[in-house]
Amino acid sequence: MSVTAKQPFYTPEEYLLLERQATCKSELINGSIVAMTGVSRAHNLIAGNIFSEIHTQLKGRVCEVYRNDMRVAVNPTGLYTYPDVVVACGEIQFDDEYSDTLLTPSLIVEVLSPSTEAYDRGDKFAHYRRLQSLQEYVLVSQTQALIECYTRQGEQWLLTEVTALEDTMELASISCILSLAEVYDKVPLA
Repeated sequence: MSVTAKQPFYTPEEYLLLERQATCKSELINGSIVAMTGVSRAHNLIAGNIFSEIHTQLKGRVCEVYRNDMRVAVNPTGLYTYPDVVVACGEIQFDDEYSDTLLTPSLIVEVLSPSTEAYDRGDKFAHYRRLQSLQEYVLVSQTQALIECYTRQGEQWLLTEVTALEDTMELASISCILSLAEVYDKVPLA
């Protein structure tokens, strides 16, 4: 008979204390610390291209865009995670004086990986929907030209998708436009 060790339960305070000293990033999911894995070349290129496009369009405006090192806290559910790209506008709030854990994202972008796609579409999106500040959630394929944008409309979320390299995706919450040709620049698609 084998005995399975029970995973410890971490509070957000314990997680943040450990995470700020760690050499590798981890997420806090339902009280469990989960190490993040590395990403592919395509994932890196896509996330970088999206960050660059949004960053350029937001110059001189009150919104801030962050790459995958800005942690987001979903206080209603206790999730702490690192989106690939996140934008915050208006009154930007952080968890504490470290200003390394964002509470008020307006837009979150996740580049889909085979190992995380189901989670990003399901449980993670369920967590994100609890953020009152979140207006758009964007999922980007790394194997084909495909961007899906979920836009909050009251209590409902409206899906818009684009699938051709000559297409563009309007990000209404931040008044930006993503060109698929730019998002997938230098990315080898299947």
